[in-house]
Amino acid sequence: MPAAIAYTLCPRFPEAHLFEVTCRVEQPDPAGQVFLLPVWIPGSYLIREFARHIVAIEAEAIGRDGKVKPLRLEKRDKASWQAAPCGGPLLLRYQVYAWDLSVRGAHLDTHHAFCNGSSVFLRPLRREDAPCRVTILPPPGAAYQDWRLATSLPRDGAPHWGFGAYRAEHYEDLIDHPLEMGRFVRLTFEVQGVPHHLVLTGQTEVNEARLKRDLTAICGWQMDLFGSPPLTDPYLFLVMAVGSGYGGLEHRNATALICERADLPAPGLADDARPEGYIRFLGLCSHEYFHRWHVKRIRPVAFMGQDWQRESYTRLLWLFEGFTSYYDDLCLVRAGVIAEADYLRLLEKTLTQVQKAPGRHAQSLAESSFDAWIKYYRPDENTPNAVVSYYAKGALLALCLDLALRDLDSAQTGDAPRSLDALMRRLWREYGVTGQGLDENAIFEQVAEQGGATLARWLKTAVESTAELPLARRLARFGVHLIWQADGTTPWLGIRLAAEGTEARLAYVRSGAPAEQAGLAAGDVLVALQGQRVTRQNLDALLASLPPEKPLECHYFRQDLLATTTITPTKPPAETAQLKLMSGNRAREKRQKNWLGTPVLGEAENKART
Repeated sequence: MPAAIAYTLCPRFPEAHLFEVTCRVEQPDPAGQVFLLPVWIPGSYLIREFARHIVAIEAEAIGRDGKVKPLRLEKRDKASWQAAPCGGPLLLRYQVYAWDLSVRGAHLDTHHAFCNGSSVFLRPLRREDAPCRVTILPPPGAAYQDWRLATSLPRDGAPHWGFGAYRAEHYEDLIDHPLEMGRFVRLTFEVQGVPHHLVLTGQTEVNEARLKRDLTAICGWQMDLFGSPPLTDPYLFLVMAVGSGYGGLEHRNATALICERADLPAPGLADDARPEGYIRFLGLCSHEYFHRWHVKRIRPVAFMGQDWQRESYTRLLWLFEGFTSYYDDLCLVRAGVIAEADYLRLLEKTLTQVQKAPGRHAQSLAESSFDAWIKYYRPDENTPNAVVSYYAKGALLALCLDLALRDLDSAQTGDAPRSLDALMRRLWREYGVTGQGLDENAIFEQVAEQGGATLARWLKTAVESTAELPLARRLARFGVHLIWQADGTTPWLGIRLAAEGTEARLAYVRSGAPAEQAGLAAGDVLVALQGQRVTRQNLDALLASLPPEKPLECHYFRQDLLATTTITPTKPPAETAQLKLMSGNRAREKRQKNWLGTPVLGEAENKART
């Protein structure tokens, strides 16, 4: 076994937002050890160039007598350095600027410290399989004596929730455990005998009992969904509460979350109250926890043995992120955390989001997955016209597939009924448990085995084309009536205004809409319609007062030059979803109950457990 790689990490200068890191390599490459910092973080498909935050770096050689001498260190490219050859241990010392308040990078101030390993731990080339030992230290000084540490890294001598030594099996394991340091609130709860912890930074007043109750139900439902063999490692939710923000990033035994303080349950929240913001927070927790199986263990082939210096391409993000997005909200109603009416409202939002994006006509789900690196994570003013969300449309695809499977006859083998639940359990056993990567066609083969060749061909077409999904037909079979309606009656231009300021600056012009036909573009500033002044605040009222579907003289500024065009508003399109439950058909109502309310385990599995 290769000698361990020893790291130390210290938030040395909180006021300057600087981490200090050392990396000691006992057996460096005789030709000169190369060190690399990842350019992206697994779970977020964008080149982030973490190396740009390294502000100082130096190398030292440690002689047999213990004496230290400087060692030449040459930067090879944007994210790698090579030390001069040395005969003994090598010590690399560097500082990382940390001012990215997100779940993807590193953030440090006098109140807390957070980091992902991919943004702070340099990787010794060809030593990636060596075990790692990490000593994590608090900031120096009396002001930080009460800081604690939260991480899913296994302890190697450090006290519980304390600073000291931790270990990782190898480099990939090392960077899969986010760290939170500071003064935080910690909640502990058990789910089927497995310890779960939630660490909350930036907010102290929450309804702890409600939070633990709801998360226990959500995590328990998902553990039942995937079934045997169960995951038994402790799990950690790291939550940063901020004034404005939202996001999450999955890890093997943890997740890093950022949410608005107002979304957390207030201490006086009634037991039966379900505020919209709190439901959104629980959906985020549900989404990232589902990734514990689906992405972190059930993985596409492209994510096996990843090279963190360049993109890892897959056409399967619709499966891994889209299916997770379907289950994140469905889990809430199945676990009894929200009511059916709450779930239908969430589904309405997803339906509306996809319907209002012309990009669904321009890009397939497979293309969206493959191009995530250059399109989805790098949005611009044309993104809604050119890109379809593999999260949102992927969730609707999962819905269609689930309902289609459930609509089939009883199970082929007499086992659990056919459903997406059964398919997910099968993926867990065949790919998650074994560690085998899922290739690009395996999911279609799995669907063919469970639902037949016709359903598999439909799925492949739905993924690789821009064909509309049969949402209304599928939902109707389960007693849910899908209605498309317009947002009011105000004449429609097909634009979205910038959110700040008083001027009517166009942030987005919809493809094929009246504004595009009139030659307007993102960045233009509307100043008058039919001679009447336009502002961001009065545009809707002004449109409502003008004759509908009549040409209007429009004055606007483009790059500070006044221009004139003619624009003809239309009736607003019917693209806002409304879902209504049907009644009076027992077969439909039974299918609906099985979809939304019954336990996830198949009948055969339930009998086996009891």
